[in-house]
This record gives sequence, structure tokens and C-alpha cells, in this order.
Amino acid sequence: MRSVPAKRCCKTALIAAFFETSGYISGGRVGIRDEISFTSEHEEVAEYILALTEELLGVRMTMDAVRRDPKQGRHKLTFSYAFSDAGEIAEEISSHFSPHLTSPCCMAACLKGAFLGSGSCTLPSAAGKTGYHLEFVFGEQSEAEDFCEVLDSLQLLGSVAPRGDKYIVYCKSRETICDFLSVMGAPSALARLERVAAAREENNNENRIENCMAGNADRAATASVAQVLALGTLKRAGLLAALPAPLAETAEGRLAHPGYSLTELAEALGVSKSCLNHRMRKLMKLYSEKFE
Repeated sequence: MRSVPAKRCCKTALIAAFFETSGYISGGRVGIRDEISFTSEHEEVAEYILALTEELLGVRMTMDAVRRDPKQGRHKLTFSYAFSDAGEIAEEISSHFSPHLTSPCCMAACLKGAFLGSGSCTLPSAAGKTGYHLEFVFGEQSEAEDFCEVLDSLQLLGSVAPRGDKYIVYCKSRETICDFLSVMGAPSALARLERVAAAREENNNENRIENCMAGNADRAATASVAQVLALGTLKRAGLLAALPAPLAETAEGRLAHPGYSLTELAEALGVSKSCLNHRMRKLMKLYSEKFE
């Protein structure tokens, strides 16, 4: 994220997107001081923007306010620079924000600037209660929709939603967020996301296996209960004694071990599981013919 675009047009696109999401530019408005300013919670981001602004615009912005955000537990730093006439700078910067962008490199720089300005990315928690979520905050609906056009041009799917007096552009697809980080040029963040995704997939696979095993155990227990009830009925009716020895032995074995799985019962009777299944089907068919 610390790399600086090589081209001036890309630098301007980055600054334009940053100021659209986290800054202010005035120029030529009656009664309003001509200035540029921005607010950031992160010192590294502030240093990055200050250096790029000085290189691009030839101005050195100064910090003029520090305010603590009690909800976030962070300090918000505000930087500004006053001009005798900021109109030309405002026009140049605004011309490099969507939907004016056409080249992929400027679009990628725009994504980076918007993310530095108001972007946030949430990854799934260990408990699995949160999912993938990438969002950007804009003050105007038109700005949010313009930014969505840039995302669409890069085959990144974004949606716009109001939140209070702001507008949010968000993505909830892991694939889209991975593509976004790749386009923006954030390999370390992309690697972290892929590690989280791999860990979550492994955890999901383990849960699926456990659920499958639990489901199989439930079905086996239900089948065992049905078999015990049916064989008990046959025994009380005196029908087991008339059965061939293998079937009678199987019936008595199930009644003696109602909690055994089919595998355990087959081992106890000294037969294969397929043989036991075959015998049990015959016994259940006999019950069905006699009592259902």
C-alpha cells in the first residue's frame, strides 16, 4: 500500500478518490475560503497523502486539528492548506475521478485512493459469525454510483446502499474482494485474506464431516430402535423359534445389543456387514408381512 503510482495521471486519480471520500476541496465559491483539507485516523495514511500532495500539487499541508473518536477509540487528524485560488487544483483533481477515468492504471489508483480515504475490509471471524465485507463511504449518492462504475469497468461487482446521511459502496464476495486487492496492488493483504479463506474452508469441511457423522449416527440409532421393536414383536409372537438358525441368531443378537452399530453387531456375530444387512432386511420384511 506504500507504493506510489508512477504516472502523474494515476497520482492525480488516487488523490481525487481520496479527497472524494475523506477530504474537502473548495475553489471559487463566494464566502468560502479556498483550501484543501482531509481527515484521517491513520498516521501512515496521512504521511502517504501529505507526501503525494506535496509532490503533485507543490503544497505542504499542515495539521490543524486532532479529535478523539470515542466510538472507535482513535484520534482523527485533520490537515489543510489554504490557497489564494484553489479553482484550478479543484478542477484538475475532479477531472481525474470517476466517471472520467478510462485507463486501467488510473482506475486501480482510484481504488487505492478510495480505500485509503474511507475503505474498510472485514474478514470472517473464528466463530464464523461474520462474513467477507469490503466497503467505502461517500457523502453523496452520485459519488458512490460513479465509484461503482469504476468497479464495474474492472469487472468488480459493487452495490450502493444508504447509511444515515452517507452512501456505502460494498462488496461481500470473497472472490470480488480478492480481485479488488489484486487490482489495487496489495499483495500482503491478499495473502492474508487467502490464508483466512483457507482456514475457514478447512473449518467448514470439518463441520460438514462432523454433521455428516452425526447425521449417520442419528439414522443408525433410529434404524436400531426400529429393528429392536420389530424383532421384539416377532419374539413375543413366537415367530423367531421357527426361523432358520442364522436369522434367529441375528435377531437374538440385535435384541441382546440394541446400542450396537451394524458394524459392531456384525463383528459380535462373526459375519460381514453386508451379510448382516441381508439378514436384517429379511427379518424386517417378515415383520412387515405379519404385523403391518
